Amino acid sequence: MEDQALDAEECILDDEVSFFTDIDELQAHGINAADIKKLKSAGICTVRGIQMTTRRRLCMIKGISEAKVDKIKEVAAKLCGGDGFVTALVMCEKRRLVFRVSTGSAELDALLGGGIESMAITEVFGEFRTGKTQISHTLCVTAQIPNEAGTYSGGKVIFIDTENTFRPDRLRPIADRYNLEQDAVLDNVLYTRAFTSEHQLEILDHVAAQFHEEPGIFKLLIVDSVMALFRVDFSGRGELADRQQKLAQYMSRLQKISEEYNVSVFITNQMTADPGAAMSFQADPKKPIGGHILAHASTTRVCLRKGRGETRIAKIYDSPELPENECTFAITAGGIADAKE
Repeated sequence: MEDQALDAEECILDDEVSFFTDIDELQAHGINAADIKKLKSAGICTVRGIQMTTRRRLCMIKGISEAKVDKIKEVAAKLCGGDGFVTALVMCEKRRLVFRVSTGSAELDALLGGGIESMAITEVFGEFRTGKTQISHTLCVTAQIPNEAGTYSGGKVIFIDTENTFRPDRLRPIADRYNLEQDAVLDNVLYTRAFTSEHQLEILDHVAAQFHEEPGIFKLLIVDSVMALFRVDFSGRGELADRQQKLAQYMSRLQKISEEYNVSVFITNQMTADPGAAMSFQADPKKPIGGHILAHASTTRVCLRKGRGETRIAKIYDSPELPENECTFAITAGGIADAKE
């Protein structure tokens, strides 16, 4: 099993390799190489990426005029087969490419319908000490392991840390639990530290470039935590609208990256005390931060709370396909595992 984490690169399926159309294809349709380079520097590396970017943002790229933007958009639409509709049956076939990354706990996997879904954003939120960062660390290892059914080949992970809570040594005992070579596991995790909300947004351009450089190799993007820096950089009600605007742009970019490169996106979120909750007699006065923007942008939301001892309780808070349910898991030396009865 030691070689499994490293075999991910050899196990890439053909359909994953051709999952996106490289932006270099534009050159054959009359777009010059210099303009393509400018697009890549802005984090747009695929033809679908052009469709996902507004004309206004393309015009903001230095050296690209409105006339060029129109030409690029026209060529991109032609390469993607126009803006036509597809049937639900065709969509169902496309969704066969969706994979799920195990969390390390069979109970939590079952709650999530098999694990952390690709082409989607999974958000977990809870108070401090509810296991958000521990799930993140466990996923760094489990994402590298192919599943027994053969539907997932394993791959590399990118970890964006905003709170300085990433500990590489924490991955070692988790790797031991799965009989994996420790250094090989650590070598497959790319780490970056974000210091401001602006920096956090800029990092996504480098993430897109990394996914483009090694197609099909990366399977998981972790952001721990998504709101910490937005909470610091924008203070008071006066800056709230501005903060939510920037947050909406960030979440939109995350969603587009997950769909563009077929990766799972896992984000953690903090909680806040709701001072108005006491007036409405709510059972739990705490709620996740980020407001409606974050609530609508996340595909699946999971609420974590403390249980007895090392056990934690996870509950589906919002999902387009999963029923509202809850399960218990435990935090162990080897990461997230099922709670012993």
